[in-house]
Order: sequence, then C-alpha cells, then structure tokens
Amino acid sequence: MSRKLIEGQLNAQGMRVALLVSRFNSFLTSQLLEGASDCLVRHGASEADLTVVWVPGANEIPMAAKAAAVSGNYDAVVALGAVIRGATTHADLINTQVSRALSAIALESGVPVLNGVVSAESLEQGIERSGTKAGNKGWDAALAAIEIVSVLKQL
Repeated sequence: MSRKLIEGQLNAQGMRVALLVSRFNSFLTSQLLEGASDCLVRHGASEADLTVVWVPGANEIPMAAKAAAVSGNYDAVVALGAVIRGATTHADLINTQVSRALSAIALESGVPVLNGVVSAESLEQGIERSGTKAGNKGWDAALAAIEIVSVLKQL
C-alpha cells in the first residue's frame, strides 16, 4: 500500500500576496519588507502580484490583515512589524494580541496569514532579526507563505 504525500512546493509563480508593514520601527520593518519581497520574487512571484500596505504600528496589522484576507484578492497575507521591549510590559501585550489575532484571521478566512512581526528584547536583537546575523524574519514569513499556499492548494 502506498500513501499519498503532500508537501509544499516553493514556487510563488502567480501568487498574490499582501505585505502588511508597520511604520513604527520602520528602520527595521523596511528591511523585513525587502527580505519578504526578495524571497517571493526569487521564488517566482511577480512584483505586480505583491501589494504593500503600510499601517501605523504592529497593533494595527490585524485590522488590515482581516480586510486583505476576506477581500478575495490575495492567496496569502504576510504581516511585518517590529516590537522592541521597553521598560514596561506593553510589548508583551502587543505581541500576544497581534499573534492571536493573526492566527484567528487565518483560521476564520481560510487565507494564510503569516506572522513576520519581530519580537525583540533589545534594539540590537531587532536588528539581528531584520536582516543581519539572525537572518531576516520577513524572508522567513514569505517562504512559509509560499509553502502553506502550495499545501492548501493540494489539500
């Protein structure tokens, strides 16, 4: 007996993606956007199929993500932001709420919503995760979007 195997293919050709980007900490989020865009194009997406949506901060990403997901215009939504811990627990609140909301939007809409919001303990850690020694979390989120869109099409 042979079993059926479904695996994501890393081919973004024809994929329509909304890239939601926080203006807050834009020196980091612009690098996340570059990483995500580069990943999608290198895997076959057309620049014309990528829509960049700037929002004020990470907290506003879920509202735009829901609108994009239910619009029927996108195969995936990639959320890009950077929340740096300060002297209070505010960052924890933002990170928790954004993460939960993005997951809920994906499950409710059936459209993959990838969380590329960097959660960092310090500015240095944020820089590391936005394109230096720890990689680029925008690239990682875009790559995950390509794979899960492929898996869902096969299912």
